[in-house]
Amino acid sequence: MYHFTALVTLLAVLVYFYSSILVSRARGKFGVKLPAISGNPDFERVFRAQMNTLEWLPIFLPSLWLFAIYIGDGIAAGIGLVWVIGRILYVLGYARAVKDRGPGFAIQALAAIALWIGAFGAIVWRLVQA
Repeated sequence: MYHFTALVTLLAVLVYFYSSILVSRARGKFGVKLPAISGNPDFERVFRAQMNTLEWLPIFLPSLWLFAIYIGDGIAAGIGLVWVIGRILYVLGYARAVKDRGPGFAIQALAAIALWIGAFGAIVWRLVQA
């Protein structure tokens, strides 16, 4: 069973849900009415943080699960938790200022890359050994 990976998956979804709440609040705060997605730079940063999180989920989640299956649940969950922390830092940093998004982005990108490389390597290794 992959209990730890499942928990990290739910945490990642929670981060995305939280970023959606931030967008909703920013709409009210900055007067950006639906369906508009532009017009106020402060709103646009919050919106882009949410959209960027959505863009990274299809990279992160399959890599996380394939890593868990081919290498191990605990290690996958640990690296996945680093991704979640990086994403939180990214969302909060980007909401403050464009320049503040860098550390969170780097953390989550490195975690996602580690998961992808690990999963890819493990799969190729097993194919070569077969």
